[in-house]
Amino acid sequence: MAYKIAVVGATGSVGREMLNILHDRQFPIKEVAALASSRSVGTRVLFGEDEIVCQNLETFNFKGWDICLMSAGSGPAKDYAPKIAAQGCVVIDNSSYWRMDRDVPLIVPEVNAAAIAGYTKKNIIANPNCSTAQMVVALKPLHDAAIIKRVVVSTYQSVSGAGKDGMDELFEQSRGIFVGDAPTSKKFPKQIAFNVIPHIDTFMDDGYTKEEWKMAVETQKILDPDIQVTATCVRVPVFVGHSEAINIEFEKPLSAAKAQSILREAPGIMLYDKREAGGYITPVECVGEYATYISRVRHDPTVEYGLALWCVSDNLRKGAALNAVQIAELLGSKYLKKG
Repeated sequence: MAYKIAVVGATGSVGREMLNILHDRQFPIKEVAALASSRSVGTRVLFGEDEIVCQNLETFNFKGWDICLMSAGSGPAKDYAPKIAAQGCVVIDNSSYWRMDRDVPLIVPEVNAAAIAGYTKKNIIANPNCSTAQMVVALKPLHDAAIIKRVVVSTYQSVSGAGKDGMDELFEQSRGIFVGDAPTSKKFPKQIAFNVIPHIDTFMDDGYTKEEWKMAVETQKILDPDIQVTATCVRVPVFVGHSEAINIEFEKPLSAAKAQSILREAPGIMLYDKREAGGYITPVECVGEYATYISRVRHDPTVEYGLALWCVSDNLRKGAALNAVQIAELLGSKYLKKG
């Protein structure tokens, strides 16, 4: 079975990565279309060794197309996803717009694959926030073993999470500082080069940022509504790869050794945990990889049943493009029937 796949936002970092992963994983494609806004029409993007020309999202006819992978932001998702879905094409959206809609499943295939069945209500499936996606992959097998009550997480999120403009700003500031130029901040509220910024997305009335709120409510929707999550999300001067320091409180005892054994066998996870210098994974080592890497699993003595761990993943892959393609694979193998 092969499918007609459209990628919206194909000129962006995540859109290009979606095309790369579709090709690398040999997704069964009958035809692929790259779509973007009118200003990017005619731009050429790679699909394997082939170049495809971007077409205009505003005028594209989705009738007869099977799956649309969207990575164009909340505005286009709000405006176009229902129209695309109404033409019979299932939308897998990477923005935040549809995530908390009760009629739209929020999916991480290793965690809640069965929930995808709810896509028929609106013909739309949501992809979670990048920092949430890698965390719930790590939490799921541990939750199955000992029931998670509470999670305290601090993130160290790369500038690619803010798009190409974020990556460009880090590069320009870093280069400028070396030659004595004063750094100019446009994308970020403060200097990002050689600095960290405890602020991602907008602030809410309770003092948390929207990124931190997303991690809490998305984890509850994907994994378990009873899990309490408090997050501090920090932007760091890393180009690609999100890291997380996660403290977990359980209802039942779970030793570090048992947790390591569980994580070693869990889908989507690579355990690399040696209690020695360099015996852990850092962001530069996860770039281009599919797995969510877990290191530094240890007992947390501050609660009755607790563990702490380190979690690293390529945010452009598992946090966005890979997860979307995995959803498409699940959708194609179990729900769509095409010749």
